[in-house]
Amino acid sequence: MLYDPWAHQGDIGAVQALPIGAERREAWRKLNMEIGRKNRVAIDGCNAMFAVLDGTDVDSGTAAEIGYGFARGIPILGYRSDFRLTGDNEGGTINPQVEYFIRASGGDIITSLNGLPGAIAKLKK
Repeated sequence: MLYDPWAHQGDIGAVQALPIGAERREAWRKLNMEIGRKNRVAIDGCNAMFAVLDGTDVDSGTAAEIGYGFARGIPILGYRSDFRLTGDNEGGTINPQVEYFIRASGGDIITSLNGLPGAIAKLKK
């Protein structure tokens, strides 16, 4: 199942158009919860996850999704094409906890989309 939080652009625009204040904050809170709920439902419906790990550190939302997916027993593939170092030491590719959850789920971290077919094949075993 795929969930695209950017599909909420119309909702986001409506909230941004509200005057700054309590009503706008409450509208953001409601929209944030709806986006989070839809994301959870999408993860609950997955057989596997594909997480983009680029950046100087893994996006906090992506890290949360990885942790939730792991807790639900979903295998996770990570993709990092970013050449910058982001692990806590030279033995890791990314944050140790994020890397642990991906690898312990039965998944792997690939650095090229050419590695995707092989990584998917390993998940199916």
